[in-house]
Amino acid sequence: MTTTDVAALLEQARSWAAEDPDDETRAQLESIVKDVEEGGDPADLADRFAGTLEFGTAGLRGALGPGPNRMNRVVVTRAAAGLASYLLDDGATRGSAVVIGYDARHNSDVFARDTAEVMTGAGLRALVLPRPLPTPLLAFAIRELGCVAGVMVTASHNPPQDNGYKVYLGDGSQIVPPADTEIAERIAAVGALADVPRGTPGEVLTEDVVDRYLDTVAGLAGDGPRELTVVYTPLHGVGGSSVTQVLETAGFDPPYVVTRQEEPDPDFPTVTFPNPEEPGAMDLAMALAEDKDADLVVANDPDGDRCAAAVPGPHGWRMLRGDEVGALLAQHLLSSGKQGIYATSIVSSSLLGRMATAAGRPYAETLTGFKWLGRIEGLAFGYEEALGYCVDPEHVRDKDGVSALLLLCEVAAAAKAAGRTLTDLLDDIASEHGLHATDQVSVRVSDLAEIGAAMDRLRTDPPQRLGGLAVEQVDDLTEGSADLPPTDGLRYRLADGARVIVRPSGTEPKIKAYLEVVVPVNPDDGVDAARISAAGRLDALGNDIRRAAGI
Repeated sequence: MTTTDVAALLEQARSWAAEDPDDETRAQLESIVKDVEEGGDPADLADRFAGTLEFGTAGLRGALGPGPNRMNRVVVTRAAAGLASYLLDDGATRGSAVVIGYDARHNSDVFARDTAEVMTGAGLRALVLPRPLPTPLLAFAIRELGCVAGVMVTASHNPPQDNGYKVYLGDGSQIVPPADTEIAERIAAVGALADVPRGTPGEVLTEDVVDRYLDTVAGLAGDGPRELTVVYTPLHGVGGSSVTQVLETAGFDPPYVVTRQEEPDPDFPTVTFPNPEEPGAMDLAMALAEDKDADLVVANDPDGDRCAAAVPGPHGWRMLRGDEVGALLAQHLLSSGKQGIYATSIVSSSLLGRMATAAGRPYAETLTGFKWLGRIEGLAFGYEEALGYCVDPEHVRDKDGVSALLLLCEVAAAAKAAGRTLTDLLDDIASEHGLHATDQVSVRVSDLAEIGAAMDRLRTDPPQRLGGLAVEQVDDLTEGSADLPPTDGLRYRLADGARVIVRPSGTEPKIKAYLEVVVPVNPDDGVDAARISAAGRLDALGNDIRRAAGI
């Protein structure tokens, strides 16, 4: 950077610090400024002011700290002011309610209070959930309380240094275009922070709305067996009390809870990443399950909207893939006669389509994310492979790790009473519809430019074969279609029903490739033989797409 550039950057930083209402981030920024003034490297300061944290369909998400390219009280206040302006322009009247929830991450409660004060300052009514609670409870409360919008302060399963800001509209669904752009425009139009009107901290709701949600979830379980030994972990998040209460209300014995991960802790001290999909995150739970001779391990991510599961096998405990849990829940709902559309995202297994068709139920695919799945009219069940399941769209139009966990326990208990396991049920599904084996290549990058470069390589030099299978069709998802709006991604349709989709993650600095192969089950050889064949094909697919993308 030139001397002039550094001088301009320092002036920008000083102006930011002057209006920062947070003593901690202001002092942090002033310290960084002083270091640069004394000849220190300006790279960190430049990154903090390298544009503004982008508001999109996922709201805001980023590392905590001072500057417009971080999550902090200035950014949150501007986001809240922009959202309030959008709601009032979109037809909300003064006194319309906005419900605000928050998880147990660093500053989540502070960001929730700032949001409430900005909403009341704009003439809206702010309803604040009574304590750190799961994200699906916020989605439930929007429609239950007749709100025009909802805000959830959470970064879900991101690393501990992150936080986020998730926005729902009055139908209880996450925002989709063009609402994201329209809100972003109003955020950009917010002037000086001192000019943003602030009111009271709003109304803190009683536990009544929590109890209504928990009773609604518990009511999803029908009559049936309840004998099941369960190990559970909330992964240092906010799902623990909700899950244990729902299981108890539904008639299950209390689960064994991983003690070291039981209480909310924003530092997530026992895991590298607080995501049940990440290697090692479930180790403590599976060790406890081994000790207790459990039938099932279940987990939520830190904000309780995802559900993970593990089952015992001949070689120890095995994590179920999201597609496997999705198939188990779908089979349960299909066999119970639940009417409506069964839907999943384009990166999830094609198995659900076969199951729905065989049962005479309509099927739909959407882009990745429950912002799309939750908006399907007449939805009966929706899921995505990243451990997100919507089993009760009538009440929660979003993924809900609490209700999915309960129904999975119900399925497992019924299987146990019949002398069977969840693995047996998956074998039944494979025998009927073919073994749909899925896997994922996920590469975390330190420079976001690496993701764009990988996508460019795949577009300019598309592979002709992957995993020994011919590429029969390539769909560039940026072009959109009659069924799907445009998105950054590539879909390769391969011989024998196999498929690869490559896309950037929408919430993390990762590029992901979603792999699927379909192997018919020969009755003479059994499902295990099909699994061995599928594993080899998936390995070959993963290796080839890595080479083609240069990742």
